[in-house]
Amino acid sequence: MSPVLPSLLPAVDTAVGTSAAAPHRYADALEPLLAVVGADLRAPLVGGDEVRYANLDYAASAPSLAAVADHLTEVLPFYASVHRGAGYASQISTSLYENARGIVRRFVRARPDDTVVFTRNTTDSLNLLAGCVPAGSEVLYLDIEHHANLLPWQARPHRSVVAAPSVAETLERVRISLSDGGVGLLAVTGASNVTGEVLPIAELAAIAHEHGARIVVDAAQLAPHRRIDMASAGTSGEIDYLAFSGHKLYAPFGSGVLVGRADWLDAGAPHLAGGGAVREVRLDAVAWADGPARHEAGSPNVLGAATLARAAEVLGSLDEALWQRHEQQLRAALLEGLAEIDAVTVHRLFEDSEEAIGVVNFSVAGHDAGLVAACLSAEHGVGLRDGRFCAHPLLKRLGLPSGSLRASFGVGSRLEDVERLVAGVRGLVEDGLGIDYAVDSGRWVPAHDSRPFPAWAPNTPGTAGAAPCLTDS
Repeated sequence: MSPVLPSLLPAVDTAVGTSAAAPHRYADALEPLLAVVGADLRAPLVGGDEVRYANLDYAASAPSLAAVADHLTEVLPFYASVHRGAGYASQISTSLYENARGIVRRFVRARPDDTVVFTRNTTDSLNLLAGCVPAGSEVLYLDIEHHANLLPWQARPHRSVVAAPSVAETLERVRISLSDGGVGLLAVTGASNVTGEVLPIAELAAIAHEHGARIVVDAAQLAPHRRIDMASAGTSGEIDYLAFSGHKLYAPFGSGVLVGRADWLDAGAPHLAGGGAVREVRLDAVAWADGPARHEAGSPNVLGAATLARAAEVLGSLDEALWQRHEQQLRAALLEGLAEIDAVTVHRLFEDSEEAIGVVNFSVAGHDAGLVAACLSAEHGVGLRDGRFCAHPLLKRLGLPSGSLRASFGVGSRLEDVERLVAGVRGLVEDGLGIDYAVDSGRWVPAHDSRPFPAWAPNTPGTAGAAPCLTDS
């Protein structure tokens, strides 16, 4: 039986509840905190019934905030070229795009002179930064990283640190590796995309700076769940570079961002060679621009930047205490429910971690993770992630080379989503599968799937199983 860790459980405010006589212990998790698009989506079940879709896959791509979708509708008529047009719509679009930088800068509490570069996603941002690390400097990273914060550094001098069973010992290992010298950049995740555990970023930053290195934080998972303060932790604890994605921040319109100190970005090789990234071009030479333009060649994703900024505004205006209570009550309810099922094991990285976002990783003894996920989808209308989560070294360390299950939630989630997941897992363990399943292109699917697909997204054979990093090779 999986233990429920007291340090991860919130204190429930019993003054707020469904009634004065009997307040619900998870009163702040009963309903979504913010409206999201698709909140009432109906999911068909094998057999003909349908239920409200329980989306527990926020860590992969979060649904759009309703406010973000409304903003997109509002600005879309003004969509035009940016930076180069004299027309009214072009001027509006340019203003929208450039104003988004300031909104993002305020959202992460960056320094006034930090550069804000819009990219495609976190992976793109970290690849961009990899091209700007000064020559001769090594990059140091942990072995628990998402591939986005691991692969970009492997093309240049690098070394890795094996995370210890405890946070405290892991920090000491980082300190020892940095003391060997030669490291220019420490690259760490803000929150694990596999287990949700939050790392002590200010402490890691202080250790890096103590040894003459800078720090970059992969905040793809952290930014949608926690306030981030790049600058006010004091010089020793400041974050030098930060990367995150719009599609995880409730703005799934193809944009990401890299925020950080200008000197490396202005001196580094332009991320793309093309129009907009230059001051002057000759047939055999070029003078590159400084600032964000240096890395934003081509026509930028103005709508992606605008919607990312709008999501940042909405999340930035949330009452932080209520935001955290909503999330932590959902997490506590899920951990408690899974702990009551003997066959379930909840996985974590550190024995002493005290904070985690809305991500829970688990496995069900005797059942392939992909099969469990297929059953939850087809028989219960629950969507969650299975596989290796683009973190192959970490899954091997956890003894899960073939993958596990990840439930993740956010501001659009409600307690009923978690309860339905727990009921589905319990039903599978106690009663078995309700239908037959088969493997299609590497994924478990119902052997006879009667669920309808929209005409514009037909269930083409093989496409549902397109998962390049699902299983061990």
